[in-house]
Amino acid sequence: MDLGWGNPKAGKWATNVGLITSDGPNGPNIMAAEWTFYLSYSPAIISVHIGGSENGKATAENIMKTKEFGVSLAASDQNVISSIAGGSSGREVDKIAMLKEMGIELYKGKKINALMVKGAATNAECHLLQAQQIGDHVMLMGEVMEIDSDATKEPLVYSGNKYYHLGEQAYKPAPDVLEKIAALKIKYTKKK
Repeated sequence: MDLGWGNPKAGKWATNVGLITSDGPNGPNIMAAEWTFYLSYSPAIISVHIGGSENGKATAENIMKTKEFGVSLAASDQNVISSIAGGSSGREVDKIAMLKEMGIELYKGKKINALMVKGAATNAECHLLQAQQIGDHVMLMGEVMEIDSDATKEPLVYSGNKYYHLGEQAYKPAPDVLEKIAALKIKYTKKK
């Protein structure tokens, strides 16, 4: 089955916006990646899922050549950065120059030769461990070499081709419901 980009059936997932930075044969670049995940806490490994270099993707080619990349999780006030990063190809447009002209600040990574986005909710500098083609995207797994987070920033949320701020917290069930769940867990524990 092919869902295709923009299919409303695939638009129910809520994700963050990973701003993936790189510097390589295509020069300094940034792209927006909806599929950015933590894979492991120890060691810290992050995966980003992007179109591959065989599809003309500047970011994938930069990362494959340099074996490093940055992941800046866009903060809720950084929808402009996400729109610039995701709105064109780094082969055709100097998106870093666009960001700078818009007054967006970037800084050089401490452990990698790529720029990072100032004011992001989290900034992680990664060394590429593995690349794996999965369907129409390549999964790039990187070990985190350096990470900084801003406790005052909430991540930008993306769902159904729209940006959102985190809303009201949905609390865990009430204590009496948690007690019932615990009792049911005991009742339905499989016998060995």
